[in-house]
Amino acid sequence: MFGILYFFVCCALLAAGYALYGAFVEHVFGADGSRETPVMTKRDGVDFEPMPLWKLYMSQMINIAGLGPVLGTILGALYGPVALLWVVFGSIFAGAVHDYAAGMISLREEGISYPEIIGRNLGPGARIFMECFTILFMVMVGATFVLAPAALLASLFPHFLTDLFPSAPTLAWSVLIFAYYFTATIIPFDHIVSRFYPIVGILLIFMAFGLLLALFTQGYEILPNTDFFTNAHPGNLPVWPLLFITIACGAISGFHATQSPLRARCMTNEKLSRRVFYGAMITEGVLGLIWATLALSFYPDAAALAAAMGPKGSPTLVVQEISLTLLGPVGGVFAILGVVLLPVSTGDTAFRAARSMLADRFHIDQKNTCKRVLTALPLFAGGVALTLLDFPVIWRYFGWANQTMSCVSLWAFSVWLARHGRLHWITTLPALFMTTVCTAYICYAPIGLRLSMENSTLAGMVVSLACLALFLHFCRSERHAGISARAAG
Repeated sequence: MFGILYFFVCCALLAAGYALYGAFVEHVFGADGSRETPVMTKRDGVDFEPMPLWKLYMSQMINIAGLGPVLGTILGALYGPVALLWVVFGSIFAGAVHDYAAGMISLREEGISYPEIIGRNLGPGARIFMECFTILFMVMVGATFVLAPAALLASLFPHFLTDLFPSAPTLAWSVLIFAYYFTATIIPFDHIVSRFYPIVGILLIFMAFGLLLALFTQGYEILPNTDFFTNAHPGNLPVWPLLFITIACGAISGFHATQSPLRARCMTNEKLSRRVFYGAMITEGVLGLIWATLALSFYPDAAALAAAMGPKGSPTLVVQEISLTLLGPVGGVFAILGVVLLPVSTGDTAFRAARSMLADRFHIDQKNTCKRVLTALPLFAGGVALTLLDFPVIWRYFGWANQTMSCVSLWAFSVWLARHGRLHWITTLPALFMTTVCTAYICYAPIGLRLSMENSTLAGMVVSLACLALFLHFCRSERHAGISARAAG
């Protein structure tokens, strides 16, 4: 009984976060419904195209809700119910603020893309670095979000295209997904994303709640372990800082900063921002809660959950087993297809964002279809090359790169807020925390420096405090420059 209460309290906290803290963040930014938005002056029929609220919200939600709220939270569930706490508080105070800031700044700055936001606030050097980093990361996202859905589809339809790929059904699905990504990347935004993704989003939500209802009604004990102070990981991996990287998009995601400007380019009123940007991240938090609860309740303990992932630690096997068991062969297939649509719908927008950034950097006119194709080709070549890596390996690199992007984004948003005389601490505090997390992780993890936990944490704290000192120095400089300008005037 306490487990059910724990779950619903977490859901209630997310709802309260949207209603209270979301309204506070909106007030800090000063959202104004009378302001002219970029789509009113730059409509081009490709990227700047008006969309109604429900389509904006649903397309934002399904584009940002990739593998993080499903596979990330399943992997996070290995650490125990503490995963639910990070999903809740991370979504409210870090992830949703991050996404809202990215969208609002783009709205205020003529629909600029993510690298341009970084450049205008952290300098041209940071912009060039983040352009390269972000484009590479977008390609990594696209590749990551081919491997997982292809594996799930291959498990459902192992004999698909056996004539062409007799012993590699996963490869067959990967080819088809890449073909879809390429098509969706070069055609106008309105042709697929705004027409079909909102419908997909609605189906996805119904499927997630259907699985939760089946879990409640079929006699499973909901969250049998509610001791979130004890690390339950069967491999004794530390909660700090691994949990905060593992869950990735389920609580905060740097990738989202590349997506919010895409929706900002289609928005006709600033007052829609809280529902679209902040609200979509809260919805993703709810999806993360559902999948973490499914993983922690369907299996008796973390050891059983780890065993279900197989020798390679694949959470897709958990998705398959839970879905087919709770909803049967027909309903389970639909649930798995719903999970497949999450990364697929995110992967194509990742490549679209990379194409747009590359075009902005080299001033390539994207109204011409042939130029869009030529811009996209090298990106997809890189994506195909990355799929040669095993999924667990690419997920670790993806998780760290994703959260590192969120650190850079949050510092840039803090600079923008300080420069405009607004309360910057709403982004500065999560920037401090995530900088500590990402630095400690790369110092400790096998893919990084492999230092001791104590030294890694110390390094994270030193880097975070150094970033804070630089930022506060900037704030003082800006304040003195403003005083001098007013005195001269």
